[in-house]
Amino acid sequence: MKPPADTIYSKKQVKILEPLKHECGIAMIRLRKPLGYYKEKYGSYAYALNKLYLLMEKQHNRGQEGAGVGVVNLKANPGHEYVWRERELGPQAIQEIFNRIGKRLSDVGLESMTPQQAATEAPMIGEIYLGHLRYSTTGKSGMEYVHPFLRRNNWRSRNLLMCGNFNMTNVDQLFESVVSRGQHPRLHSDTIILLEMLGYALDKENHRLYRKHRDLDPENFVDRNLEEIIEEELDIRNVLKASAPEWDGGYVICGATGSGNVFVFRDPNGIRPAYYYIDDEIIIATSERPQIQTVFGVPRDNIHELEPGEALLISIDGTPSVERILPQQSNSKCSFERIYFSRGSDSAIYRERKELGRLLVPKVVESVEGNIDSTVFSYIPNTAEVAFYGLVEGIEEYLNNYKTDRILALQADGKLNRESIRKVMEAEVRIEKAAIKDIKLRTFIAEGDVRNDLAAHVYDISYGCLREGKDSLVVIDDSIVRGTTLRQSILSMLSRLEPKKIVVVSSSPQVRYPDYYGIDMSRMDEFIAFKAAVSLLKERGMEYVLASTYAACRKEVEKKPGEKLKNHVKNIYSHFTDEQISRRIAEMVKPVDIDVEIVYQTIDGLHKACPDHPGDWYFSGDYPTQGGIRRVNQAYIDWYEGKTAKRN
Repeated sequence: MKPPADTIYSKKQVKILEPLKHECGIAMIRLRKPLGYYKEKYGSYAYALNKLYLLMEKQHNRGQEGAGVGVVNLKANPGHEYVWRERELGPQAIQEIFNRIGKRLSDVGLESMTPQQAATEAPMIGEIYLGHLRYSTTGKSGMEYVHPFLRRNNWRSRNLLMCGNFNMTNVDQLFESVVSRGQHPRLHSDTIILLEMLGYALDKENHRLYRKHRDLDPENFVDRNLEEIIEEELDIRNVLKASAPEWDGGYVICGATGSGNVFVFRDPNGIRPAYYYIDDEIIIATSERPQIQTVFGVPRDNIHELEPGEALLISIDGTPSVERILPQQSNSKCSFERIYFSRGSDSAIYRERKELGRLLVPKVVESVEGNIDSTVFSYIPNTAEVAFYGLVEGIEEYLNNYKTDRILALQADGKLNRESIRKVMEAEVRIEKAAIKDIKLRTFIAEGDVRNDLAAHVYDISYGCLREGKDSLVVIDDSIVRGTTLRQSILSMLSRLEPKKIVVVSSSPQVRYPDYYGIDMSRMDEFIAFKAAVSLLKERGMEYVLASTYAACRKEVEKKPGEKLKNHVKNIYSHFTDEQISRRIAEMVKPVDIDVEIVYQTIDGLHKACPDHPGDWYFSGDYPTQGGIRRVNQAYIDWYEGKTAKRN
């Protein structure tokens, strides 16, 4: 059965094979020894740069559009650059940045310098290093949006280098707050606004110390040596505490002053991840834990998670501390990190992804009516491989229980013999690499039928791995968000194997709501689950639900800041079971006349597999901040009114 016409994807508006995309990634390094120490022990003054490169490359999955590197040199003499920055756009940004840096260091003969020369004269060499991997979640691109951002001043303690993994949900309120103080942001973006807010608070902290020492002895006051005094006494906690209470969103923000104060600050709900490591040589912070383990060869237990609302602070002499900046709110650590975004090399994430697959076994067995011997199991794409292992292990356990019960039944019937045992033991899980990613679809390909035809060949199949017309094919994916990949490529391709039935299994629940904390999901019309619910409402003559939800959302977004908000978009889904929506999704995505079933993880299953990361707003609609609730109501309004542009 074909879906209603209004639910079919527009070829002009939807990108074929568009994967779910992620928020940004950060890396911070603070050296704690003189530069010559690293040259003597590790053979290079560029020790930290080399490590930063590895940390960024190993988090490359977190950024696709650009990258940036910032360095603060605390030994530079007046008149010489002490805050360095390199940025680049494009998927090869990391390589291009470090190639440029390497050439500059080669040109000045870095490794032949004395420790004093290297510490004071070499470009892109210092004590503090920030790395950033960018992916835009607002649709805005260009070098002016690439981190790190830099706020300059003639006083070192007023310079601010900042990058982060964040998305603010109350950017309009923050913008008005900044403007009301007399500031004039050059762009309407959360990054610029945060930079201005932190810069304003940093200026006030500098002024506080300036006035303090001026008023000690106003008659004899002179500015001489005041810079050093302010740098030593500057308290970066005051800067964060003056700015952060206004923020609503998910964030990890990393910054450094020109005088050497460093901070890494995590939002009070813990939405975005951050980890750090400290020893007597170095301090490191990243968006993921395994990268520190691999690059620096340190045990997992020595790497700590930065708790929600806390900041890792480093003084100008390299002394670290962890301080609470905001009270911790409800635990809303992002579950999508565990399902999809973070690399599975983290031991906990690996176990959780396997468990996500294992928990799907009962539904999968039901979907193939228990005929395991006539079912082939596979996965697509590669990010679903670990969940596939869990699914297979669960199916093997199911088969072992079946074999045990069957043998006991044969024994009870007096039919147990070598032949009957052999026949029972022949049952096994059939695993095949049914789909192979063959090419990458290039963006220069035209829209329309030509593009669709090419998209259908991004994946290829392993011919002969199924018995045509007899075997069912079960393929597991980590998430099904838009459904375009299934409809335009995967199901068309898999149907050429002529299976009896295709069961598409998602290790995550139905993605029903936008994300506003860093993941590139901001519009209602992006979600196949939403399209399915709307289709069912229209099919049953319940368009009034769409209209009443629109009216309720309009009233909600008109509430004043501070008033408690409600997510009225939940009403769209409340009239149907998960299974009804899954069946409609299957009807919408299948391109040919073949039996297709879609099996989703349950939200309960998600929480069982990932108990420490309960943030599930994209599945449940339970947003951890009021800004998120306001934005989802606005997203529905935009959809209902036919607006398709992304919002900040």
